[in-house]
Amino acid sequence: MYLLREIEKFMRETEMPWTKFGRLSVRDPRFVEDLRNGRQPGKKISLRAEHFMNKWRNDHAS
Repeated sequence: MYLLREIEKFMRETEMPWTKFGRLSVRDPRFVEDLRNGRQPGKKISLRAEHFMNKWRNDHAS
């Protein structure tokens, strides 16, 4: 799944724990674990996660 690969890459780059990513991006600390276990997020949730990663990268660019 494309979204999960992008999230895993983002978490490696930022050293962000998966629970923190889920809590900050979609208000669900189990989000990443659920994706790893086969959850298929809807379009709205996927867009929120992608927006969070893009905004984080933009805000923390050096």
